[in-house]
Amino acid sequence: MKILLIGGYGTFGSRLCQLLSSKSQLTLLIAGRSLENAEKFCRDQTNSLAKLIPLYFDRNQLDVETHLRSIQPNLVIDTTGPFQSYGNDPYRIVKACLATSTNYIDLADSSQFVRDIKQFDEQAKSKNIYILSGVSTVPVLTAVVARRLAEGLFKVHSIKGGIAPSPQIDIGLNVIRAITSYAGQKIPVVRHGQLTSSYGLTETMRYTISPPGYLPIRNRRFALVDVPDYYILRDLWPDIDSIWIGASTEPEILHRLLTSLAWLVRWRVISSLQPLAPFFHRAIQIVRWGEHRGGMFVSIEGVDRQGQKHERTWHLIANDDRGPFIPVMGIDALINRTLDGRKLESGARAAVLDLDLEDYENLFRHYNIITGQRTSTNFASASMTLYQKLLDQAWYELPESIRRMHSFKSTTKVAGMAKVDRGTSMISRLIAMIVGFPNAGQNIPVEVVFRPDSSGELWTRTFAGKSFSSWQTVGHSRSDKLLDERFGPFTFGLALVIQPKQLHLVVRNWSFLGIPLPSILAPNGDSYEYDDNGQFYFHVEIKHKFTGLIVRYHGWLKPVVAN
Repeated sequence: MKILLIGGYGTFGSRLCQLLSSKSQLTLLIAGRSLENAEKFCRDQTNSLAKLIPLYFDRNQLDVETHLRSIQPNLVIDTTGPFQSYGNDPYRIVKACLATSTNYIDLADSSQFVRDIKQFDEQAKSKNIYILSGVSTVPVLTAVVARRLAEGLFKVHSIKGGIAPSPQIDIGLNVIRAITSYAGQKIPVVRHGQLTSSYGLTETMRYTISPPGYLPIRNRRFALVDVPDYYILRDLWPDIDSIWIGASTEPEILHRLLTSLAWLVRWRVISSLQPLAPFFHRAIQIVRWGEHRGGMFVSIEGVDRQGQKHERTWHLIANDDRGPFIPVMGIDALINRTLDGRKLESGARAAVLDLDLEDYENLFRHYNIITGQRTSTNFASASMTLYQKLLDQAWYELPESIRRMHSFKSTTKVAGMAKVDRGTSMISRLIAMIVGFPNAGQNIPVEVVFRPDSSGELWTRTFAGKSFSSWQTVGHSRSDKLLDERFGPFTFGLALVIQPKQLHLVVRNWSFLGIPLPSILAPNGDSYEYDDNGQFYFHVEIKHKFTGLIVRYHGWLKPVVAN
């Protein structure tokens, strides 16, 4: 199978090439405007099983149809863009593919480009070829996820989604050009059941991407973007009330600068941000801080046939440099289907029904990309305890001894023994005294009394007659999907992270009297619960970079049997 990969050495083309290069059945024509760059890229792919051939290709200089006839590919893949700026004849490549009966796939994220691809449907069917557009994170991945989340629902009221790339990855200039092309300009949205308009990057929301049981991405700020989903998802659910899709960039100061400038465009103080695209591209290469992790979420609200309301959310986290592979995984999945002998249906369309979530999940597992699903009905359930609600579908991954310790629905006492270590610095001793942490010692009797109610749980810990308490509840706002634990005036947002036979509590934020404090200054330490031969154990360590160890206590607990 011969594939013409336009932009094959670019940001997304190179990632797609890495996925496809493991397939010995393929010949990949790595095409771009620089033959030298294409040749260098091909030389660097020393482990490729596919045959790689560098090729000069410039859509604006060549007679594309004649070029296709000369090289005779089975498939053309366009990974370049920005599709928002393809000029007066944006479908030049598509038309050449139709003229030469060549299959076509693209990564387009322009709402108008993907929406109007269907104008070629009859021509594609008459040629017995497929013209598939938008085979990227939006709209295809968002659509296949929404279809999964909507299973069993009678009506879908709203869909929200967001993409949050890692601040450590390279974002191509064409991506920045696409974003700045619509910043502050009118873009389509779905509101109150109608296709209407808003202004790109001028609406924002905060969200925490958090697959149950995994370390979440810190709460991020998303801004409204122009994507095909407003048309494509509405085609799937014609009576949907609202659709909102956003994107988040880090560090947040750059995101706020971009959204602020978008307002200047909306107010017509400046005409466009496109001339600033090179500046923003350069800025994100220099100003980089934050977690080397990216993510995505899709949220739907709807009702079942009994009228019961449901909110279901799907979360994805990609560590390190895995995130940039996600936009091209849909194309890889389509080619896998073709190589397996499953012929794609002819016609021109957005490819939202050509793939299922299982196609992506197979690739996610290979690249260690984490996904998970949550449902808001769990938070409203009186039958579920605090930790059950927060862990959602991951609850049953915990050992039975840990689940039992977090399943109490009325006041319960547990008891055991512990070893306590204390910090030796003056400041650490002062902090421990103020909070009421226990003194150092071996084989110290310990009791914990849990007092749950509808809003949270009061934990009172007593070590050798000395007690201190904390209040635990479901976090909100910047602590969304975290466990909030309050010690006096201080509140800590804790992520519940499951590891084999362990439940870790990881500090993600903190505040004093509700005022957020810098995360870099937060206390830390290795705190977790674990199971050993069916027995519940705890290990709590609290330390700070300025004080060293404050307190560490380790021991076991079991319920007190009433006489």
